[in-house]
Amino acid sequence: MMPAQDDNPLEPKRYIMNSGRSTKQGQQINIGKDSAEYRALVSTMSMHPEDMRAAGIASGSTVRVRSEYGEATFQCVEGKVPQGMVFCPYGPPSCRIMGNYTDGTGMPTSKGWEVEVEPIDA
Repeated sequence: MMPAQDDNPLEPKRYIMNSGRSTKQGQQINIGKDSAEYRALVSTMSMHPEDMRAAGIASGSTVRVRSEYGEATFQCVEGKVPQGMVFCPYGPPSCRIMGNYTDGTGMPTSKGWEVEVEPIDA
């Protein structure tokens, strides 16, 4: 269930963010993490089309994502994710908004954090 949100259109909207390795990341393993293709891949966030409309976000535009741990910018595109949820491939931008707590696993929690998403004016 999504957290309650104010109806103020100027306030950033809150969503649940999940991050994980994508199949495209696996397919591009030979290109390398320093390539422009890889940086573009991990800097792209997927969002439900209705959520994008409600937040005033155009597909392909840049958004700021904030969590209690930090913030990052992503290119936002329509995706097959449930309303109230956003997805980004695991990479440097998503690491900026993850906490550093690993619960002893060596890997920070990468799923289920609450984030604010807002469009960045061009």
